[in-house]
Parts: sequence; C-alpha cells; structure tokens
Amino acid sequence: MADSVSSPYPRRRVAVTGLGMVSPLAVGTEPTWEAIVAGRSGIRAITKLDASEFPTRIAGEVRDFDATDYMERREVRRFDAFVHYAVAATSMALADADFTVNDDNADRIAVTIGTGIGGFPLIEATKEVLDAKGARKVTPFFIPGAIANMAAGQVSIHFGAKGPNVCPVTACATGLHSVGDASRMIMHGYADHAISGGTEGAMTPLAIGGFCSTRAMSVRNHEPERASRPWDVDRDGFVMSEGAGVVFLEEMEAAQARGAHIYAEVVGYGMSGDAYHITAPHPEGDGMIRVMRAALSDARAEPSDVGYINAHATSTQVGDVAEVKAIKKVFGDHASELAVSSTKSATGHLLGAAGGIELGFLALAIDRGILPPTINLEQPDEGCDLDFVPNEARDTQVECGVTNSFGFGGTNASVVLKRVAS
Repeated sequence: MADSVSSPYPRRRVAVTGLGMVSPLAVGTEPTWEAIVAGRSGIRAITKLDASEFPTRIAGEVRDFDATDYMERREVRRFDAFVHYAVAATSMALADADFTVNDDNADRIAVTIGTGIGGFPLIEATKEVLDAKGARKVTPFFIPGAIANMAAGQVSIHFGAKGPNVCPVTACATGLHSVGDASRMIMHGYADHAISGGTEGAMTPLAIGGFCSTRAMSVRNHEPERASRPWDVDRDGFVMSEGAGVVFLEEMEAAQARGAHIYAEVVGYGMSGDAYHITAPHPEGDGMIRVMRAALSDARAEPSDVGYINAHATSTQVGDVAEVKAIKKVFGDHASELAVSSTKSATGHLLGAAGGIELGFLALAIDRGILPPTINLEQPDEGCDLDFVPNEARDTQVECGVTNSFGFGGTNASVVLKRVAS
C-alpha cells in the first residue's frame, strides 16, 4: 500500500451523487454522455463572432442554450455567460442528486466553482460602450457581472447555499482543483455537502485572438469535427470550448442514509507546481508525475489499483507526450494495462470548466462500466503507445480511476475516484 498523506484532522468519506453538464455536445448530462459514448464531436465553425480573420475559426460552442430556463430574465441580463452556465449545471446536479437546499442544511453546503478566464464577453462589450458613449454609460452591474467569483457567488445566492463559498482560478486546472478542494472541506468537516466544478464562457474575439497568438490552437478549419485529436501524429493544437461541469458531493454516510445514487467516491486529491514555464509543461512531465503520485498517496492506493485515466491530453504536441511519459513513470509496468482516454477529443478544451466535466465523465465511466473513447486517433505519435481506447467506447468495469488537469503557470491537479459497492 502506498504511503498516505498524514492529516491532523479526522477524515470522512465523500460521495459523488449529482452531475450537471453544459457542453458543446449538448445541454444536459445524459445527452452529453450519450454523445461522448457514441464518439460524436461537438466542434463546429465559430458562429458567436466573426472569426474570418483568425487563423483558427473553429470551436466548441454551447448551442441551443437558453439561460432563462434556469434564471430570471433580469438575472440573465446582469451576468456573463460563465455565470449562466454555472447556474444551469448546478440546477442539473441538484436535480440529479434529488437534493433540496433548505434552512436545515444550507449553512453546511459549500460552493466551490471556478473559472479560468471569467467574464470576457461582458468586459469586451463594456469597453466598447466606454469608448463609444463614455463612462456614464457603463452599467453598475458590469463588475459584479464579470468578476471571476460571481459564478460561485450567484450559485450560492440562487440556490441558498450558505457554507464556504470560494472560486479557485488556476487556468485549465480550475474545475478539478474546485472539486478536490470541496472534497477536502467535506473530509475534514467544514461542510457536509458541496456544489463544485468549473465554468467557462469566453467565446470572444479577444480570447480567441489571444490563444491564436500562442500558436497552440488547431487550424484544421476545413474539418472541425476531426480537429481535436489527442496523441495523433497529425494533431496541430487544441480546440477552445465553453460550458460548465458541476458535481454535487456529500458526506458518504449522509448520502447513504437518504438513499442517494452514488456514482463514485472521491478517495484522493493531489496538487503540484511545475516551476518550469508559463505555458509549457516540463517535457518529462515532472509536475504531472508528482501530482498523480500525490493523489494516489492521498487515496492510499497502489498504481496497480487504477484501471482507467481520463487524461488532460488537449491535442498539443508537447503536452500530450509529457502526460504519456508521466503516466509511464508513475504506473510503471502497469501503464501498459491501463485504459487512458481523452474526452477532449470530442468536447474540445473547456479551459477552466474542463476538470469539472471530466470528473463527471470519470464518475459515469465507473458507475456504468463504459470507458469513453479518444476519437480522431488514427495514427498515434511516436512514444504515444498506451491503450487510448481509440475511436470506440468500451464496456469495461473499473474499480478505481484517475482524472488529470494541468494549467498555464504550471499548476496541476489530479483526483482519484473509486467505485462504491451497492
């Protein structure tokens, strides 16, 4: 058994009992999961702005979404898209968990929902108003509508959750850090329940132009559905996407007592920093190695206990290879027996929302015994020789799985989920 992380606090068990997803594939958890399992892509030509002058003209946009299905119209007008998505996904997660916030439990419900970028659309639109009409025309709702913590704040207000309320902002590791932090709040008694995950709604000229300038985005504009292709020799960069992934977490005994459906148990959480480069991972996956080892140690699990990894793999040249190297280092001979897939091949990269929705995919994979595929994998690149579940979902029951998220600035998160016997 791996050495465990010591803690001075009593440790309670944490159950995943509710899932909510707003994605480029669909609005809703079940249709999103069905699309993932079927191997469909959510990447299309950009429609929310004129992208004709950008090298990249494709993205994973949320389509057929009406925020007024989840919020009052006046609230919708006040807040940016990332807040809309977070409220919608939370509504789904609470409904899925069959849990009602009330006066008896409200102050024991934490909200940890982060975003990588926050309210870019509102920021850009308000700057245009300022330039065209002057300062007096700037709405007083601008700042509260755009600041990063308003997704967590509005979820708390909208649903009445009065426990700890925080907003991790750790780039593309945000969603997973949010879930990991929330699980520790429950483990150590700061909360009994948590609404947790990530949200992103930054489909704007400035955001797309900024990412294009890094030359890390795919320019496979002529075939968008095949553009996100982790580990494939012909990958040419990631595809930017938007949406939200929210999970509802509960203290295990409380969840079992009320007869909740438990998708999986959160058993381990790891964090690390690369201390290497502002955007690129260490080429040998140093920080990735340490974060997975930390998560396994926290889970008191051996590498051989793990059957599946939902990888961070975004479809970039450097990042995909580094993660493979890290997996091989951490899991040793067992790496060849692992199933490893990247659901970003279908969703694109949801940035700060990625970790939340991908933890949901891992929970569903464990609960339903189906491993989601890596689509568009036609010829694996040199050194990319693990079992990537290529192109077709696989019926396989795993007892224990890992999901990874890595972000700019060298920030890393890894969470271990385990199946709970019925």
